[in-house]
Amino acid sequence: KRRDEYGGSYSNRTKLAREVVKRCRAAVDPSFVLIFRLSMLDLVEGGSSWEEVVELARELEAQGVDVINTGIGWHEARIPTIATSVPRAGFSWVTRKLKESAPELTTPLCATNRINMPHTCEQVLARGDADLVSMARPFLADPEIVNKAAQDKAEEVNTCIGCNQACLDHTFKLMTASCLVNPVAACTLADRGHSVTLFDSSHEIGGQFNLAKLVPGKEEFHETLRYFSERLKRTPEVELKLGTRVDGDLLEGQKFDKVVLATGVTPRTLDPAVTL
Repeated sequence: KRRDEYGGSYSNRTKLAREVVKRCRAAVDPSFVLIFRLSMLDLVEGGSSWEEVVELARELEAQGVDVINTGIGWHEARIPTIATSVPRAGFSWVTRKLKESAPELTTPLCATNRINMPHTCEQVLARGDADLVSMARPFLADPEIVNKAAQDKAEEVNTCIGCNQACLDHTFKLMTASCLVNPVAACTLADRGHSVTLFDSSHEIGGQFNLAKLVPGKEEFHETLRYFSERLKRTPEVELKLGTRVDGDLLEGQKFDKVVLATGVTPRTLDPAVTL
């Protein structure tokens, strides 16, 4: 633990945050929006007390912060904070608690974590949990989410399912962040001017997503299937043929220019002789 001017008392331990804000505020134009993400719920042993969180929020406002964003949990926390199993807007109550604990604050407070659809944003604001909401992963799933919300087309939003597989997992491996649910070959090819025939041996699209959506805590997987079902309805360039098992004779008979094989993964089989 530090024993200099940045260690010891809570005032000392928050000195760095206050100095960073003060210097940033002095370095930018007054109209520049300065947002501070305040960890309001550490979820680790030895984290900040609620009284300390409120104290720092007041200090941040005094230093000229324009928005206080809500931070929930450390990466070391054992409690899920952003996974699919976390209910939508499951931590907006924390932001509301700060509003109620420090009613004198005039700085807008922003709710975060598992807010992934326009109607969820509206619910958070309507309840008075926060003044603003912020999203990150939903923009990887659908960069047009705000435009679609403004056009009252929420049913066309490709919903972030909170899987973290292609965004955070990639980031931690120093890979480019992307998204598991975006894009899909058939619709992308149609958008680029191709006429596409999409075959599926099942009576419904989605493959193993239809199995995954049945797992408790993975109900969000329904949203991906909803999105692509709606997307296919709006994409006449894609001819969907369900219940059709493809073989070489069928492909040769249709004389397609190109064939994309998207048959999914091969499940791993367990060796019963191996004990874990």
